[in-house]
Amino acid sequence: MPLSSIRGAGIGLRTPHVKQLLADESLSLQIPWLEVLVDNWLVDGGLNQHLLKAVSERFALVFHSVGLSLGGQNSLDLDYLRQIKALKEQCGAHWYSEHASFSGNDDFKVADLLPLPYTQEAVMHISQRIKQTQDFLGERILLENVSTYMSCRHNELSEGEFIAAIAEEADCYLLLDINNAFVTSVNLNQSMQSFMDAIPVERVKQIHLAGFHDKGDYLLDAHNHPVAPSVWAAFSAYIQQHGAIASMIEWDSELPTLERLLQERQIAADILREPAVVGARDGVGDERCA
Repeated sequence: MPLSSIRGAGIGLRTPHVKQLLADESLSLQIPWLEVLVDNWLVDGGLNQHLLKAVSERFALVFHSVGLSLGGQNSLDLDYLRQIKALKEQCGAHWYSEHASFSGNDDFKVADLLPLPYTQEAVMHISQRIKQTQDFLGERILLENVSTYMSCRHNELSEGEFIAAIAEEADCYLLLDINNAFVTSVNLNQSMQSFMDAIPVERVKQIHLAGFHDKGDYLLDAHNHPVAPSVWAAFSAYIQQHGAIASMIEWDSELPTLERLLQERQIAADILREPAVVGARDGVGDERCA
């Protein structure tokens, strides 16, 4: 399916909202597409794939995952990729995205997305694994930047240069997470604009918008708050400069009602339609939420 068929502002598909999404036929007219965190539908005892198929009959889908560990040292989990490929074909999902990170190895696993050192060696390592993934799936994937909390003393590149180099070497697309970019810029006292300027916009096929948790000394990429005004402003500026790109609102915990989530989605939709709109509407989102 053509990537251009995914447009406008979508939301993440989360279990508490599935029943309502299927019951209210008018929602398929309001929401152009949904992002599926595919890991939730693959694990033993996970969510019902027949239910996902029912959702796919009403909404366009894209797939997202956290379990591939593209930056890891172990062999790629081809069984995991095989399951993703089969489910993607079953549901007609338009693309698949993963993170520029690693999650441990055979000896230890971490329940987080750990950043890589920004070195040429790491560029070649993760690029080779992305190529292998793309060859297996028969299509380009989208690579997402992750939030970070400390910098590596061995870095040779900036994060933006690192992501751009991988996209060029692996010939993959990008998922630009603007919240992650903001969180990293605050935590490491770096220029968010320099990161954004380094990203090759022609490869950006999707944007993530989410909320962080202000822990005082640092920002936590918690996905449990509304999108902050600073993130809305960065998003609006990016769209004004580069034009509309498929964008979605991402919540993972302390989920709002679907109605509340759709209010945030509408802000993104308005910005995509009218790039001059800057910032959040009154009453939606706090910049540094406690």
